[in-house]
Amino acid sequence: MWLDTKNFQPQIGDTVAIELRNGQNFKGINLSYFKNRIENFFWELNSAKTVVKSRSGDIPAIKTPALENGLMVVVYHSRPSTLTYKDWQKFDDFIQHKNLGLIEQVHESRNLPKTNFIESYKRFSKALIGIGPGQGNDRSYKLETEFVVLTNPYTEDTSNGIKVLLLYQGIPRKHAQIEVFQRSSSGDVSVFYIKTNAQGKAIIDVLPGHDYLLDAVILRIPEGGTAQNSGAVWESLWAATTFSIPTE
Repeated sequence: MWLDTKNFQPQIGDTVAIELRNGQNFKGINLSYFKNRIENFFWELNSAKTVVKSRSGDIPAIKTPALENGLMVVVYHSRPSTLTYKDWQKFDDFIQHKNLGLIEQVHESRNLPKTNFIESYKRFSKALIGIGPGQGNDRSYKLETEFVVLTNPYTEDTSNGIKVLLLYQGIPRKHAQIEVFQRSSSGDVSVFYIKTNAQGKAIIDVLPGHDYLLDAVILRIPEGGTAQNSGAVWESLWAATTFSIPTE
């Protein structure tokens, strides 16, 4: 799940409309806002935090006027959801796609079944909206996992790429896979992969006039409460961020 918009670079007086999207390859359905699915949902603009107070069923999830210039950072943290795997193949496809390592060996060593097992998952999604000039900086919001975009895509030179930091529990994730979705103005999407370095950072090559979605996943053994409440034997944490590169 990611945060999307039809206009990453609004001007004062425009409406900022943020969508909750779920799907694949930067294409998916526009989800309704439901408070009971959300742990935390807010935006920060010029150091002021605004909690989202939409109504259940609202599409898009956020609709607010652009009143100030600056970098608007939208932050979404979901409550846990679960998924049941009826067979191993689908789970293995997920493991391989996200380059999650020797999960099958760990699964077997825990004497877990390979059919009808439960995974719990949480989403940690951000979006960078450049209102007017879009000045400002992304930062860590102390999410369990998150991207911090270190290069402002709206005000800084992006010819040498966008620098990002990937965190897990506040610590840089080294040598972690990032899946990058690149969307053109016509809606065509291409996908490429990159890994963070030993400092948890990566440089994303970008093109003017394109939107970007970054995605990274952690799969871990659930902590006590999650396992007891849901019966999950695995827990995935999804970090995502979206932004756009201005046309030249």
